[in-house]
Amino acid sequence: MGDWDFLYEMNERGYSPEEIADAAGSGAAPWEWEYISREWIDSQLEDAPGKPYESRDGFPFSILEQTHIFQDLVDCATRHFENTGRYLQVWGELGEIYAEIKFGLRRHGTHRAGSDGTIAGKLVEVKTISPEKASDRVLVKSQGNFEQLLIVRIDRDFQFQGKLFERSELKGVTGKYLRGRLEDDTSA
Repeated sequence: MGDWDFLYEMNERGYSPEEIADAAGSGAAPWEWEYISREWIDSQLEDAPGKPYESRDGFPFSILEQTHIFQDLVDCATRHFENTGRYLQVWGELGEIYAEIKFGLRRHGTHRAGSDGTIAGKLVEVKTISPEKASDRVLVKSQGNFEQLLIVRIDRDFQFQGKLFERSELKGVTGKYLRGRLEDDTSA
């Protein structure tokens, strides 16, 4: 996860947890901020919620700690595969933690049907495609209470890729399931 190495560097440089969380939310280190336009920053702040971030079931949330956990889990899953030739079945959780870090997902409490959380105030369902799957397509129940679908793909090298879709972009709006595809293609 080389994209997030700057979070460790910020910690080593003595940045506060709040500054590290801001950097994780923006995807850029403070020394890169001078290249980000003021208009972009203001547009991101317009949708920011007014209350402090809390994770599922009200436990305090630290993006830096979540990043450490994510990297530890990916390392563990990689070592397990190298040792046994079998995948550790933690795909859904890895996909949702990745969504928290990379996309700013705020997860709901456990066992809430219809969506996994919110991104910028919109209800989001997260579907994770494991390395065991050849297809980049997912199915999601059309009765689900979500406004966006986030598809996360984990490849055989444990690299992550994600794409966020509006519900209206999904195929099959008249059936029991909606179909989404990570790669753009008119045949989805």
